[in-house]
Amino acid sequence: MPRDAANSRPARAARTSKKAATASAGTRSTRPKVVDAADAAEKNRPLVEDIRLLGRILGDTIREQEGQDAFDLIERVRQLSVAFRLKQDATAGKALDRLLKNLTVDQTVSVIRAFSYFSHLANIAEDRHHVRRREVHERAGHLQEGSLAMTFDRLADADIRADQIARTLQQAYISPVLTAHPTEVQRKSILDAERAVAELIGARDDLHTDHQRAENEALLRARVTQLWQTRMLRYTKLTVADEIENALSYYHSTFLRQIPRMYRAVEQALPGHDIASFFRMGNWIGGDRDGNPFVTAETLRRALSRQSETVLRHYLTEVHALGGELSMSNLLAPVTEGMQALAARSPDQSAHREDEPYRRALIGMYARLAATLHEFTGTEALRHAVPPQNAYTDASQFMADLQVIEASLRHHHAQALIAPRLAPLMRAVQVFGFHLATVDLRQSSDKHEAVVAELLQVARVEADYSALDEAARRELLVGLLNETRPLRVTGHGYSEHASSELAIFETAREMLGRYGRNAIRHYIISHTEDVSDLLEVLLLQKETGLLRGTLDEDATNALIVVPLFETIGDLRNAAPIMRAFYALPGITGMVVRSGLEGPGEQDIMLGYSDSNKDGGFFTSNWELYDAELALVDLFEQLGREHGIKLRLFHGRGGTVGRGGGPSYQAILAQPPGTVNGQIRLTEQGEVIASKYAHPEIGLRNLETLVAATLEATLLHPTQSAPRSFLDAAAELSNASMAAYRKLVYETDGFTDYFFSATPIREIAELNIGSRPASRKATRAIEDLRAIPWGFSWGQCRVALPGWCGFGSAVETFLNAQGEDKRKTRLLLLQRMFKQWPFFRTLMSNLDMVLAKTDLAIAARYVDLVEDKKLGKRIFAAIEAEWTRTQQALTAITGEQQRLASNPTLARSIEHRFPYLDPLNHLQVELMRRYRNRKDGDAANARLQRGIHISINGVAAGLRNTG
Repeated sequence: MPRDAANSRPARAARTSKKAATASAGTRSTRPKVVDAADAAEKNRPLVEDIRLLGRILGDTIREQEGQDAFDLIERVRQLSVAFRLKQDATAGKALDRLLKNLTVDQTVSVIRAFSYFSHLANIAEDRHHVRRREVHERAGHLQEGSLAMTFDRLADADIRADQIARTLQQAYISPVLTAHPTEVQRKSILDAERAVAELIGARDDLHTDHQRAENEALLRARVTQLWQTRMLRYTKLTVADEIENALSYYHSTFLRQIPRMYRAVEQALPGHDIASFFRMGNWIGGDRDGNPFVTAETLRRALSRQSETVLRHYLTEVHALGGELSMSNLLAPVTEGMQALAARSPDQSAHREDEPYRRALIGMYARLAATLHEFTGTEALRHAVPPQNAYTDASQFMADLQVIEASLRHHHAQALIAPRLAPLMRAVQVFGFHLATVDLRQSSDKHEAVVAELLQVARVEADYSALDEAARRELLVGLLNETRPLRVTGHGYSEHASSELAIFETAREMLGRYGRNAIRHYIISHTEDVSDLLEVLLLQKETGLLRGTLDEDATNALIVVPLFETIGDLRNAAPIMRAFYALPGITGMVVRSGLEGPGEQDIMLGYSDSNKDGGFFTSNWELYDAELALVDLFEQLGREHGIKLRLFHGRGGTVGRGGGPSYQAILAQPPGTVNGQIRLTEQGEVIASKYAHPEIGLRNLETLVAATLEATLLHPTQSAPRSFLDAAAELSNASMAAYRKLVYETDGFTDYFFSATPIREIAELNIGSRPASRKATRAIEDLRAIPWGFSWGQCRVALPGWCGFGSAVETFLNAQGEDKRKTRLLLLQRMFKQWPFFRTLMSNLDMVLAKTDLAIAARYVDLVEDKKLGKRIFAAIEAEWTRTQQALTAITGEQQRLASNPTLARSIEHRFPYLDPLNHLQVELMRRYRNRKDGDAANARLQRGIHISINGVAAGLRNTG
């Protein structure tokens, strides 16, 4: 490496204002920007024009398809809803009620479809405007927060050298993990049509003649017509196979091409440095069995096969295209000996290509890939210049051939041909291999316990394992992990549960042999409550050949055992459990020997959803923060002594109540020492479509993860918080949890209220996920999954999991030491907001969720509660807590208006919510009718369909519902 490259700062992006990029990550101003109204209107003009265009086309389509009367009705609903929202017009609200109650079911469904599709189209316009504004900033040389360009400028300003950044990336592991959950309401057919609309809207900025724009509009009309005549809902329950295909569609649209682009941006910022493949994709779909009986060994096999097929077909396409581009003649550009040998090994004997070594070689490589495709997936390539033959055994062999081509191009000064296609293909092979994404396995700890108990009983080792206390379990399991004999008795007929669970492990071993060690790396244990939960999974790995050797000598395990700490109690026990686990003889050595990315890796997953449902918004976040600090203390010692790396896996959802909010701020707000270049986080539900359906938006979100991880690792934005901050947060947490649990778990009738005043019952009937909405057949909130819990509150515009308890907590905190200390304590909270990224991020997320709530809309759902006194009593308690939370946030931040410091989101809400409100009004009316229906009524199916379409539309309008 040249010395100047090793010692250089990262390359700066061109810019007109250094001031915009030099603010330290830990001391950025929280003061809202003052935006001139006329300037803002001009900036938003293209967005408004796009929304009007799409709205006009949708209106024309409705008029054409449904008639003028239907169009007039929709317009009347829109006008009354806007008046009710923007003008607080009570008369308009009463008129809207009368109108909706007198609509037929078919009329209601037509209106709901119209507003649902408008929400979808408005999202497309908004996404395009994000891309447009980013392009404007880039042309002007203005760097945007969260971009790689700004991050590398900040690193340069901090005098962090390029070689240090490259070394950090050499040890880094950043991975978004796609998951399927019962809030994903989009059909793939709808997503595909919307992508076509997005491409057409994006193209309009580059059209300059009336004829071009007219042609574009005609194509838009075609796609909107397609949307209107395409069924929005599924008639059948979503299967795991459907979820697999939905996830793979984002690889086609975004990941396969945009991830190499993101790497290219890093390479350009660090010229002269080799950039390791630090960014990998993860996937739960097909491997996540927790509460999903439809995930089996066969679905795991299918998931990996379809992933492999997806990436191999991408390689085939790119190799074919390279064959068209690398047409050089050996007579004009003599190639290297290695290239000559590669061409000579090709079965292509065409005389037309005798002097074209690259084409001959690539035809041979295509044949090898085609054979690999057939061998790995049983499918066939689309085209064959020569028959498939001589399959690659792994991706490294394919990569070696590409490297021969790269070296030869450099040899005869054709390196300009590397960047357009060959370099992205090589990076793709490094990142995706032949497996595409790492599939995680997940199951609940009680399911493992049942299998282990059955194995031990049949083998006559222990008659009643489940009756043992924790100490006895640990002793027994460690002893078994030090024995070489298997537990399974040949010929015995094990239960269906034990057989299916063991089949997962056996299939994992088979898939690792076929697709490589990165195909499956993590085994996640839901509801980890003690050390034995980890040891049980190690024993099951041993029983199926995934763990070799013995703990007391040379054990290695193929799958990282990943505890998932979910509830408040679990989070508090996380560090003690891991300390006790590593204190067991042989565990540390096994982890060190088993690492793929270094001496040893330990992933620990933290659950945002269940901890929130358990203790409320603030307590969940504080307990997560406190657990992370405790884990860092433990693993700093393990890292110093044994080189073991801690990698936290954040189980974030889309809503703030499930850990949602901007990923950039969330990563920067992590406790000091918790990132260190290592992070995994889930991407769930509607958030996947919002972040990654559009290629440019997807690239921006990919960059943001890398940018935030680099800043958190190298700029250390979260220094240790003062003790006064930590003590205040703990005090707030205790009060917040008490207030939250008093309302949700201790208020008489709250469960009845929830099941009546939200669409939870209708969501449970909707075909929007392969996983049941509840873990047990009860109405208990404790048994309800956190995802539909939060999804339901979002639908009725309360968003309770995102704010409940905080207002009471602040009130209690301020009054705890009497009136004379109230001002001092408020000043402390204000200082925490200004100086502590963790607290500031929580307040920012709280600001967002409060802006998206609407108690005027929510009040309409209260009418669905049969016990009117109960409905009024519970809603009054919710409203009082909401008011306290609003007042607390204003007092801490000093901002009277919500989203004062986030004009982009404020603009989004301004444009979308007046069109979202009608869906809520209609949803309430249909739910009222549906719940009062008579069995056998022919209108029941149409009522249910209308409710489900409204759920789709509200989810699309709110955007972060997953």
